[in-house]
Amino acid sequence: MAQTMPRGSRLRRHSIWLHLRELYKYRELIRNLVTGELKARYKNSVLGFFWSLLNPLAMMLVFTLIFGFLTPNVQIQRYPLYLLCGLLPWNYFSTSVLGSLYSVVGNANLVKKVYFPRAVLPIATVLSQLINFLLAFIILFAALLVFKADFSPWLWTLPILILIQTIFTLGVAFVLSTLNVFYRDTSMIMDVVMLAWFFLTPVFYAVDMLPAELTIFNVTLNPQRLLYILNPMASLINVYRDLLYWGYTTQLDFFVRTTVTALVVFVFGYWFFHRYSARFGEEL
Repeated sequence: MAQTMPRGSRLRRHSIWLHLRELYKYRELIRNLVTGELKARYKNSVLGFFWSLLNPLAMMLVFTLIFGFLTPNVQIQRYPLYLLCGLLPWNYFSTSVLGSLYSVVGNANLVKKVYFPRAVLPIATVLSQLINFLLAFIILFAALLVFKADFSPWLWTLPILILIQTIFTLGVAFVLSTLNVFYRDTSMIMDVVMLAWFFLTPVFYAVDMLPAELTIFNVTLNPQRLLYILNPMASLINVYRDLLYWGYTTQLDFFVRTTVTALVVFVFGYWFFHRYSARFGEEL
């Protein structure tokens, strides 16, 4: 006799499908929110969207000056390109996360007066930063040509990699935007957390600069391996550099592990957000 799927499992799948369909129905609202965020960001700005190009370029020049010339111990070939391959994904992640903290709180009047799926708010924040990220790729690909980078034969997977990072970022954004509704200290804590996270991510340094072994309380650890295991952003940036800087073929198991991590974070984040979103109105 064929086994039937448990009723609870069918209901959960049906519920998830309904949520996705509802979000799709509000795609026009998401588009309007993304457009509004971009216009608000560059309002009264002389250069407008060109800041999406100039900001990473200016940061690259600063870091190159400090760690490429003033610090003799850092010896990485084509350091500006190496830095840019890590800096752009990190900026996309950090600006999305910090912006998502206020995605619900900053739209309190809208949340209290109008019904719509609340998830569109952090989604719109992340997508607006995604557009800035894609615009900044103009600088990156110009640098790739100038420094004659070795393109990986897996370069065609770059859109998939960007999608994986977006999924991971959305998961984090769902959690933090929810927490900030109930605990306003979240934004202040995250300022410190993101600074620490930046230095724990190999954006301006190479992972092999870390010791291969470290003994703490008679326990020998491998900091280089732990960095990739415990820090998804380190793994993502490593894949970006494999495709754009080193010209390597990314290991499939490494790519799959990073994808699974992003999906787990996304599913948990969406579940967490949806569970408490009904209380947003009374808390705000």
